[in-house]
Amino acid sequence: MAGYILRRLVSTIAVMAVVGIFIFLLLRLAPGDPAAMIAGKEATAEMIAGIREQLGLNAPLPVQFARWAGDMLRGDFGTSIFAGRPVLELIAQRLEPTVSLALMTMLLSVTVGVSFGILAAWRAGRLVDRLLTAFSALGYSVPVFVIGYFLIYLFAIKTHWLPVQGYVPIDAGLGHWFVHLILPTVTLSLGYIAFIARVTRTSMLEVLSEDYMRTAAAKGASSYAMLFHHALKNAGIPILTVIGISFAYLIGGVVLTETVFNIPGIGRLVVDAINNRDYPIIQSVIILTSGLYVLINLAIDLAYTLVDPRVRY
Repeated sequence: MAGYILRRLVSTIAVMAVVGIFIFLLLRLAPGDPAAMIAGKEATAEMIAGIREQLGLNAPLPVQFARWAGDMLRGDFGTSIFAGRPVLELIAQRLEPTVSLALMTMLLSVTVGVSFGILAAWRAGRLVDRLLTAFSALGYSVPVFVIGYFLIYLFAIKTHWLPVQGYVPIDAGLGHWFVHLILPTVTLSLGYIAFIARVTRTSMLEVLSEDYMRTAAAKGASSYAMLFHHALKNAGIPILTVIGISFAYLIGGVVLTETVFNIPGIGRLVVDAINNRDYPIIQSVIILTSGLYVLINLAIDLAYTLVDPRVRY
């Protein structure tokens, strides 16, 4: 196990290096000049050239990459071109809304998705199964922003039950914090609930059709014991895998959801940075989220041994 973890951590370094090179080149080779955007429409060529020199954009690409990578390895993620403040400081300020939304989304998605999948497998072919299957197909196919605007119209504008937009910090009151997260969480969760429910149902049906499950039923095992003690544990690896994959989708979904609900999180920060061609912010956020995703995948891989003791590394 220790050797496997060490190998995965070493491979993570290689993955992050490739991600860093790709992101650096993608931003530098894309159309647009941050120096021209900073200088404004009335700027002269000399003014733009001076800003480029100040930002270090006139240096060759290998030199720019070496400077950027060296600073990042020292923990210096640079300074925002437009805000003029350290990038890590800006990310830290936007971290609470994004983390709150992500954790609430995953908690709701896993709880409801796995429950729906188990129920659909238990009642396979019946009305409950067909309804849950239809919900899964609908939830997985409708875009996040469409669900968001529909929920805003129904629960905020039409009934006035929930706030339309915005975010309240958790230190301002747990109740206000929770209420403002209900609509964004439900909006972002529906697709993941559908995804997890479909995989759970398929995995559970496969396990329930095994001979040892029929033997357990013949011996008088209760439905609870068959579903949770026998079937769910043996169907756990595909479910854990799809939960890990959901984190990858969550990164993109958070950006759209924060935009729809006007939540000042990292997603909104990235959108503003892209519009302003703010290289340091874009690069830093992508590097950090890539590292987080790799570590989450490692945690999921290690969790396999808890679900299935036959798995060894």
